[in-house]
Amino acid sequence: MNSLLVSNALLWLLMLTVIVALWALARQIGVLYERIAPMGALITDSGPRLGEAAPRFDLPALNGSVIAIGGERPKSQLLFFLSPTCPVCKKLLPVLKSAVYAERDWLEVVLASDGEATQHLSFYGEARLNEFPYVLSADLGMTYRVSRLPYAVLMDERGMIRAKGMINTREHLESLFNAKELGVGSVQDYLRERIST
Repeated sequence: MNSLLVSNALLWLLMLTVIVALWALARQIGVLYERIAPMGALITDSGPRLGEAAPRFDLPALNGSVIAIGGERPKSQLLFFLSPTCPVCKKLLPVLKSAVYAERDWLEVVLASDGEATQHLSFYGEARLNEFPYVLSADLGMTYRVSRLPYAVLMDERGMIRAKGMINTREHLESLFNAKELGVGSVQDYLRERIST
C-alpha cells in the first residue's frame, strides 16, 4: 500500500512538473514571436517614394489594349514586375491569382516586364495569364528602379504609392495589402511604431 501511495505521489509531482514546463515553453514561444516579427516585402529606397503620386503611363498591353498605370481609378492597382525566366515569379503566379481573386473588390493587377514580345506572348499563354493586362516597358521598370524580380508596387485609388517591395512569398504579397490597410509604408514601419509607443 505504501509503494502505491509513493508512486501515485511521484506521478502527481511529475504531472505538475510537466505542466510548469509546458507553461514556461509556451511563454518562451510568445517571447520569441514578439522578437521575430513577421517580415514584409523588401522595400528599396530608390524610385518613387511611398506616399508620392505614381508616375502616369499609358502602355500597350500584349492583348492590344492600352493600359493606364497610375492616376485616379475606381480600384487600387498592383503593378507586378516579373520575367518569363524568373523561377520565383513562376512559383508566385498561383499565389498572385488567388490573392487577386480574394481581393478583387478593391484591387486590379497589371503585370509588367520588358524584352521581346514573342517570348512574353508564349509565357502569357502557357501560364494562363489572360485575366491580367501584361505590359512591356523598359521605362516603367527604370522609373520604379526595379533591380530584382519579382517586385510589386501598390497604388491606391488616387494614384498614390502605398506600398512596394520585392515579393518572394505569399506573406510578402499580403504585407503590401496589410500596409495599405493599416495606412503605413510597410509592416516593419507599423511594428516599429507599435514598439516605440
